[in-house]
Amino acid sequence: MKICVSHLQLWGCCLIHFNLLCRFDDPEGPMAESDEFLPTGEGKKPIRFTDFEGKTSFGMSVFNLGNAIMGSGILGLAYAMANTGIMFFLFLLTAVAVLSCYSIHLLLKASGVVGIRAYEQLGYRAFGMTGKLAAGIAITLQNIGAMSSYMFIVKSEFPLVIQAFLRADPSSTEWYLNGNYLVVLVSMGIILPLALMKQLGYLGYTSGFSLSCMVFFLSVIFKKFQIPCPFEEFAVNATATHLHSNFSLDDAHCSPGFITINSQTAYTIPILAFAFVCHPEVLPIYTELRDATQRRMQHVSNLSILIMYVMYFMAALFGYLTFYGKVEPELLHTYSRIDPYDILILCVRVAVLTAVTLTVPIVLFPVRRAIQQMLFPNKTFSWFRHIGIAVTLLTLIDMLVIFAPNILGIFGVIGATSAPCLIFIFPAVFYIRIVPKDEEPMSSTPKILAACFAGLGFIFMIMSLSFIIIDWTTGSSNSLGGH
Repeated sequence: MKICVSHLQLWGCCLIHFNLLCRFDDPEGPMAESDEFLPTGEGKKPIRFTDFEGKTSFGMSVFNLGNAIMGSGILGLAYAMANTGIMFFLFLLTAVAVLSCYSIHLLLKASGVVGIRAYEQLGYRAFGMTGKLAAGIAITLQNIGAMSSYMFIVKSEFPLVIQAFLRADPSSTEWYLNGNYLVVLVSMGIILPLALMKQLGYLGYTSGFSLSCMVFFLSVIFKKFQIPCPFEEFAVNATATHLHSNFSLDDAHCSPGFITINSQTAYTIPILAFAFVCHPEVLPIYTELRDATQRRMQHVSNLSILIMYVMYFMAALFGYLTFYGKVEPELLHTYSRIDPYDILILCVRVAVLTAVTLTVPIVLFPVRRAIQQMLFPNKTFSWFRHIGIAVTLLTLIDMLVIFAPNILGIFGVIGATSAPCLIFIFPAVFYIRIVPKDEEPMSSTPKILAACFAGLGFIFMIMSLSFIIIDWTTGSSNSLGGH
């Protein structure tokens, strides 16, 4: 809330405060936001969870949430389709998208009942400090893992883009071809200034541009009509000797599979689930939505998920139909093996780099908010704390990317534990605990469905961890980074 500096502004602020007290309660819920539950001393101002009126438009909110959904997982969806088949992949993709919409519905319903727009505070309301810490830790781990995966893309792809533009020698040791230096440069020069903004809504413009870059990523579908199968015109080139060993005429399969089951099929569900993780960002975006209502925010969520659903399917389908069973876990690497200096692929790599770079500030916001809710729950806004947390997080992520370049196993464990909690388990159990029993008893259909949804999350977590452990023990190392 802006500070009032005149008598007229004082009257205006009084009216705004009154509107906020009336505004953020759900018409169907019995409790307004003014009914606080955190302990406060007598005479102290009650703690607020929203300190300003939402000003972000519907379209910008869709851009922000769509950008939060979009992640590096889009590069692995063609590989997932290759190991499930077109129809089975479409079924799984549809199921995960619908379940994500339902999960957001549970979050918004629970939030509307108590007038809270912070994931961690829903946990506090449901299970006290234990719930608050569990939600905060899950959000922090999931989003740090996501931001690290984005920065790994910067580290691996940015030097290749510069090398292609300059036609530089791959063995060159120039600093601008060193991914470690480029990660720090991008973090300090681009990500940090965007992460220092006070309100998430201001990043709607960068979110729109980021989504535009990912839409441009779909231009790789045209390569389907330029790259022959079984790649015979590339196999005869002198520069394609190494390529010929991987895309040989004998073992190439140029017909699509509609239902495929193999040893890698089990990784598809984690890849798809991680690709739709956006739940920590839902409530902050809800807070900043103009004319915010539960129904309006649900429309924002449904539209964002629908857009990403279409983009994911198109990217997976045409990537798979280009390379069939020879598609690699990282789709751009497969294209690069055909022609590392192809203009279209080079532009797509630049677009992906731009998209993941602009996504990091969006993901950083809920992490910072989770840390503030866990460590400084009763503190008012401070620029020093706001900047300090952002710098600390970016420093930690850069160190992970620079000094631990092979931590996909750790990210797999984080994704297999925190993602099911954020998507399935927490929204369901928060809903069950927060919605009053006199309004919806445990025997009611909505709460039975929520309980089944939480059970599905536990099954998903156990299954994902089991496959990761099997992957470690067998040494196959086929797990993919998720969102």
